[in-house]
Amino acid sequence: MSDTILANATLVLPDEVIRGALVIREGEIAAIDQGTEVPAGAADCGGDLLMPGLIELHTDNLERHIEPRPKVNWPHAAAIIAHDAELASVGITTVFDALRVGSIGVSGANRADYHEYARALASEILEMRASEALRISHYLHLRAETCSETLLDELAKFGPEDRVGIVSLMDHTPGERQFRDLTKLRDYVCGKHGLSDAEFDDHVASQIALKERLGQTHLEAAIAAAGRFGAVLASHDDTTADQVAQSAGQGVHFAEFPTTQEAARACRAHGIAVMMGAPNLIRGGSHSGNVAAHELAEADLLDIVSSDYVPSALLSAALLLGDLWDDLARGVATVTAAPAQAVGLDDRGRIEIGKRADLIRVRRINGSGALRGTWVKGARVA
Repeated sequence: MSDTILANATLVLPDEVIRGALVIREGEIAAIDQGTEVPAGAADCGGDLLMPGLIELHTDNLERHIEPRPKVNWPHAAAIIAHDAELASVGITTVFDALRVGSIGVSGANRADYHEYARALASEILEMRASEALRISHYLHLRAETCSETLLDELAKFGPEDRVGIVSLMDHTPGERQFRDLTKLRDYVCGKHGLSDAEFDDHVASQIALKERLGQTHLEAAIAAAGRFGAVLASHDDTTADQVAQSAGQGVHFAEFPTTQEAARACRAHGIAVMMGAPNLIRGGSHSGNVAAHELAEADLLDIVSSDYVPSALLSAALLLGDLWDDLARGVATVTAAPAQAVGLDDRGRIEIGKRADLIRVRRINGSGALRGTWVKGARVA
């Protein structure tokens, strides 16, 4: 295979930004040279940014493709291909596709209301990956709903061969974590499902009873399953320092979307990386009333960014943070090196000799970033 040379680029290295060129050989970064020279046969990047491919740890995007409108089920193969192509087109080269395991409903009859989907969808993703139908690198992220009835059965269907990289510990019990404000929960649930006040009260009571009956058993099972899969643990919606202390005791590597600055500070004290959503950062605040991502960034309490429900927001957030901190390398690290480190992917996330040539070329336009190219293991995919 001949070398690929990307020259006259603004290289975003782990700790600095320089003008130079990259040599890609056999899917890896083979050389890093400084200067603006464009050797014969090289691609002239014209000063565009060249940075590591983005790494997405938590995205609901696949579910949006599978159910583009409520109760509209799209063919899974077509949805997976479209999801994969969309991520490549916005610079994401590694994704942990989030799949919920464990029923969550709006009544006590969760098992009857719930349609399990994670195992079948995971098999389709893995089959398409094995057949080289996908452009980027896919892993699985199982969102383990501990306040449920079906979690044990669903977890038992996965094993170490399934590329499960993350198990997140979810608890959507009314009155807990993200749903501790029952007024806001009432507005959300009644607005979405059309429940009466009496039906909402029944829902709250049944969910609380369900957690009391199965919550601890399911929590322990999810933690054990992560060990069986070889996956890292993530907490979700930590709100208090006590909850973070519990997460630390469980071996959690990173915290998804802590809802308060108190929780984020506790994460820092326990060595747990803090992940926030790019939409929160770009919009200037949380749509559900939780702590604003920019407040954590300004307080030096933000480590990782996830696109959550807007894939294109990941690149925008990295550039925004680079401007906020006046340190582009640091901003880019929140969507490259930091997520890679959180899940133990040592072969990517940094422009260094010997790392995977997962790269993106970006042109800055009025503070935003226009993607000019995406490479995965040295192959152009977008």
